[in-house]
Amino acid sequence: MIIPCIDLMEGKVVQLVQGREKALEADSPEEMLRKFSAFPEIQVIDLDAAIGKGFNDELVELVAAKAKTRIGGGVRTVERARTLLRQGAHKVIVGTSAFGEAGPNFEFLQSLADAVGREQIIIALDSKDGRIVVKGWRQAMNFTAEEVVSQLEPYCGGFLCTYVDKEGMMQGTDLGWFQRLRNATQHEITAAGGVTTIEDIRALDAMKIHAAVGMAIYTGRLDLAELAQLPVSV
Repeated sequence: MIIPCIDLMEGKVVQLVQGREKALEADSPEEMLRKFSAFPEIQVIDLDAAIGKGFNDELVELVAAKAKTRIGGGVRTVERARTLLRQGAHKVIVGTSAFGEAGPNFEFLQSLADAVGREQIIIALDSKDGRIVVKGWRQAMNFTAEEVVSQLEPYCGGFLCTYVDKEGMMQGTDLGWFQRLRNATQHEITAAGGVTTIEDIRALDAMKIHAAVGMAIYTGRLDLAELAQLPVSV
């Protein structure tokens, strides 16, 4: 499955490089929904919520009401996850709160799974310089995605795995990293971070990994009509 991305910051649809530098502002959420209408699911990340600078709840609710969405950013409490689901999210993406200094935050993850159901939870495994990063990719942990992915399986229905080193850089991604993750879990995996070409998407699909695509769509590097017709097996 190819999953277009809508990232929200300060009431606008944006694309960032490395989660920090704003590269562009896109059309309105309504227009992006129109452009993405041929795709079965859309990924929405509230970047302000992810770094603790507020919420774009009105836009989140607007998008969730009009498309099948997986939504993340600032899911640090059970109530926040419930709020996103009430707003229309199909699934919620949990990143920072899934981890503590020593590893996965099993207590929180269990309470979240009990409250909303594990199949509605996607755990974000964001990796930079080989280590998990949290808080909008601004804090690095002392463990890798490969080390913890299997431990997290009981608490979620799938993983969003972002190769932050290449995020927004239009330079391709690390297919070897995704293959190692695929070898480590049978859960659904969605790849993000540097997915730039049709060949990237086909290689991920051969691993039975979904592709979340952002910058390459917004810059026109990937054609939406071609992507919508691309045969994928997962």
